[in-house]
Amino acid sequence: MLRTQPGLRLLGPSDLPAMLELIACDPVANVFVDYRARLTQLDPRWLGGEVWGYYEDGRLVSACHSAANLVPVRTTPRSLEAFAERAVEQQRRCATIVGPTDQVVPLWQLLAPHWSPAREVRWEQPHLQVAGGPTIDPDPLVRRTVPAEVDVLYPACVAMYTEEVGVSPEVGGGGDLYRARVAQLVSKGWSFARIEDGRVVFKAEVAAASPYACQVQGVYVDPDRRGRGLAAAGMAAVVQIALRDIAPVVSLYVNEHNLAARAAYRRAGFEQTGTFSTIMF
Repeated sequence: MLRTQPGLRLLGPSDLPAMLELIACDPVANVFVDYRARLTQLDPRWLGGEVWGYYEDGRLVSACHSAANLVPVRTTPRSLEAFAERAVEQQRRCATIVGPTDQVVPLWQLLAPHWSPAREVRWEQPHLQVAGGPTIDPDPLVRRTVPAEVDVLYPACVAMYTEEVGVSPEVGGGGDLYRARVAQLVSKGWSFARIEDGRVVFKAEVAAASPYACQVQGVYVDPDRRGRGLAAAGMAAVVQIALRDIAPVVSLYVNEHNLAARAAYRRAGFEQTGTFSTIMF
């Protein structure tokens, strides 16, 4: 039991049914936390962190995933205060705060006076999803990758991450860990690419999946091949495969200023269903 605000509890395996019921209020927006909850069974040994729950009248009404990512779930003013108090008490452990804007913004307002300044803040990130299939023809050359292609994939993954986040995943000796993550997604069948002459032309990965949805990340087109429709057709292929084999809804969120990517996703059949925000440290 956490010794902070009344109603706040550290969740464990016995709380999984209540946690999944809470997540089900919006299973697409909450797909990351849903995936993590099912994968770890809320056991702190596997979470690499904690999941906090907030109870009212004996019922779980809000939660917050606290590990490398701080992710709120269906928060209320009271639960936000409790989660912020716990986060300040522990000092910052996360690399990002991410989730629906209406939850991330008030959480960050409570944390900002106590934590070091954010490296970057992305307030407006359209959250998109598609369930009915792609609206353009998929690129027939986009397919699942195989373990023997990790050496080919890895440089493109590093380039995408560096371009998107602003720092290389290899900084501070993180290369081995990041490469292991790339290999893990390949082994799951969650890595997709078009590879020509030993070079990645297009790639994307599924980062999280549940029985209800999956979330795509890491979308990348070789800079020399941009502006030729590869992203839209490539994403159509990813959507087609993911809907068939992984989950009934495909989702992602994208930076508001990335107009080219937004247009590509729209062409592939994605529609906006909400707005996310990300605070990066």
